Amino acid sequence: MITEEMKTQLKREIPELLRQDEQFRAWLEELIRQTAVSREHFDACFEKLLRELAEERAERRRETDEQNRKWDEQNRKWEEQNRKWDEQNRKWEEQNREQNRKWDEQNRKWEEQNREQNCKWDEQNRKWEEQNREQNRKWDEQNRRWEEQRRQWGEQNRKWEEQNRRLDEQNRRWEEQNRRWEEQNRRWEEQNRRWEEQNLTNQKLLEEIALSRSRYEQGIGALGARWGVASEQSFREALKGILENSFNVKILHINEFDDEGLVFGRPDQVEIDLIIKNGLLILCELKSSMSKSDMYTFQRKVEYYEKRHQRTVQRKLVISPMVHPSARQIAEHFGIEVFSYVEDATDLTD
Repeated sequence: MITEEMKTQLKREIPELLRQDEQFRAWLEELIRQTAVSREHFDACFEKLLRELAEERAERRRETDEQNRKWDEQNRKWEEQNRKWDEQNRKWEEQNREQNRKWDEQNRKWEEQNREQNCKWDEQNRKWEEQNREQNRKWDEQNRRWEEQRRQWGEQNRKWEEQNRRLDEQNRRWEEQNRRWEEQNRRWEEQNRRWEEQNLTNQKLLEEIALSRSRYEQGIGALGARWGVASEQSFREALKGILENSFNVKILHINEFDDEGLVFGRPDQVEIDLIIKNGLLILCELKSSMSKSDMYTFQRKVEYYEKRHQRTVQRKLVISPMVHPSARQIAEHFGIEVFSYVEDATDLTD
């Protein structure tokens, strides 16, 4: 007796096995054909399977929405971080303006001191002239004044040394500030590198999600066309649209009459899809499933086109999610390239 847990596991794993394991898919098709009891019962089971697949797809969509919400939350945190950085920069700019104001004030004081010192020097020169005129009369007084002047010079030198010490301290502060700025720039560069890595990761994740979604839809469309839920023509048009949008190529659909019966053994209409890319003539077959006979038919279509139009086909492509193993052997024999999904044909961009 199959338990509910086993049923749930089968429902979850069968779609993935059908996409990846061709032998399992062929075995399941044969088993269904052998064990099917009625068309109505089979249709009811298949509709139930499609509903479950739709529910699983809706669940994946909800997970994607939740992931987008988390990304928005992360972006909001980054914006908040940027706002704090801007606030910090504003404070540093205010500190710089205050520092520059202090420097201007200090320069003003130095200029005032220089003017005062110049006045003193002028006054001293005047006194020296007076002393020279009275040199003979006041040698003793002059010697006393010289000793007093030397004392004043010593005091002045001490003041100059003190001023130089203050300048050295100011330079040290400037070097410390420059070191902080360099550290801040290093942090900004590290943050920018992390943002770039995160953006690359996000882009890669989005591309993988888009690829997975496209392949999932192609597989579901192939199942629908296979079991009559959707038409084969709708599936071909869907693959054609993905191929044209993904690789920037134009697929030309040709419908001609084979009056010699080369393709089907009797005169009939022949539908061919062809791609012209960089001077290459490529014939392609877009189907939900390919059997051994289908592969032979496609090869005859290629031979019919070459004979009728007197042109050589450089490449032959088959894009189908369901290709029988025997059909792959025929494709390898005729040099036909087989792809399970449109995105696998990456060399069309060359």
